[in-house]
Amino acid sequence: MGALARALPSILLALLLTSTPAALGANPGLVARITDKGLEYAAQEGLLVLQSELLRITLPDFTGDFRIPHVGRGRYEFYSLNIHSCELRRSVMRPVPGQGLSLSISDSSIRVQGRWKVRKSFLKLQGSFDVSVKGISISVNLLLGSESSGRPTVTASRCSSNIGDVEVDMSGDLGWLLNLFHNQIESTFQKVLESKICEMIQKSVSSNLQPYLQTLPVTKEIDSFASIDYSLVEAPRATAQMLEVMFKGEIFHRNHRSPVALLAPVVSLPEEHDKMVYFAVSDYVFNTASLVYHQEGHLNFSITDDMIPPDSNIRLTTKSFRPFVPRLARLYPNMDLELQGSVTSAPLLNFSPGNLSVEPYMEIDAFVLPPSSSKELVFRLSVATNVSAILTFNTSKITGFLKPGKIKVELKESKAGVFNAELLEAILNYYILNNLYPKFNDKLAEGFPLPLLKQVQLYDLGLQIYKDFLFLGANVQYMRD
Repeated sequence: MGALARALPSILLALLLTSTPAALGANPGLVARITDKGLEYAAQEGLLVLQSELLRITLPDFTGDFRIPHVGRGRYEFYSLNIHSCELRRSVMRPVPGQGLSLSISDSSIRVQGRWKVRKSFLKLQGSFDVSVKGISISVNLLLGSESSGRPTVTASRCSSNIGDVEVDMSGDLGWLLNLFHNQIESTFQKVLESKICEMIQKSVSSNLQPYLQTLPVTKEIDSFASIDYSLVEAPRATAQMLEVMFKGEIFHRNHRSPVALLAPVVSLPEEHDKMVYFAVSDYVFNTASLVYHQEGHLNFSITDDMIPPDSNIRLTTKSFRPFVPRLARLYPNMDLELQGSVTSAPLLNFSPGNLSVEPYMEIDAFVLPPSSSKELVFRLSVATNVSAILTFNTSKITGFLKPGKIKVELKESKAGVFNAELLEAILNYYILNNLYPKFNDKLAEGFPLPLLKQVQLYDLGLQIYKDFLFLGANVQYMRD
């Protein structure tokens, strides 16, 4: 029954995901929904693995006494019992509202082979036997929850098994003798098998399934300083047709995590059931990432003259600025300039139906670089732009890239008099297109991982954009060893 521990959680994305309680009343940043199709696939895959595992189970020996008229009393023993073949035909996986999942297996059969021996007085007889077990049905409830450490829990809250028919066929010397009381033997076989099935399931859930769920980390590393928190804000929620798992979905700085001044929006998932699993990823996930990278200074930049293309009409020198900022050239003759830019606040991604955009606002300080003293601020610019974002996802990650928009430059203050700041748009456009966007897009191409356990991949992917969240749909494939 170790298969139950490996097959079902590996397919159920509800059990593919980790859990940690968050503050009461917090909205999830990410919601995973497992549909009836996902549960059906889980049950099918579970049967395949369970069937192969059953062939490796060794059943216990058992003994008994018999009494036959004109023959007298004796004692029999059945030993070296091995499951020779197994066929599990039907399985159904259903959510149990308020609890978790139920798995039902029916219309199944196994064949058991082994040895028998009989002792009566000083007489010893032995031979082989074949048992046909038909009409096997198994029902088990899996109660899903989470522990204080933030990891998922699962227990088998109820298990029952039933065998419809057992037929024993014995061969060997005086095998016919045992056939005289086959009803007693078949009844014993049935009781042993029924009790053994549930005993193994209970043990497998606690010793295999629960540890398997514990292997998924509460946090997932994104890069050298950022991680994503995939803890649950509540226990997995089962409804009549699906299982939903609510994740915190917060990206945070690994070395100095601090409270986030953002609230995740309320996300209402569309009623779609064509795929096995759906993910609703709210803007909260992406915007907490923006906070981290802004705090780390990854949105800051500087531009010097050696970064400007050789054929540019404008150089970052006071001499080049003479025609439109003559006072600057007089105050600081023949000096180089440096532009230092920063995003004034973490840019927040806006989700609207079919569209993703972000509107970063930058401040750019221009410094002259005197040869014998420290640099000096001479003017300050404000830069606004509208950027389109494209998000995609693959078998395990969400990735994306940015499409540049038109920039608008304004002069905020100047020690060299008023001038038309739009003249600097060419320099800024060149730098932003050739330096900033490639830098950001390289980072977005790395992406961040979806909350999946090992050996699970997504395929047949679909993506839609709704207000405040990204809606991902996919089917699931369990990658066997």
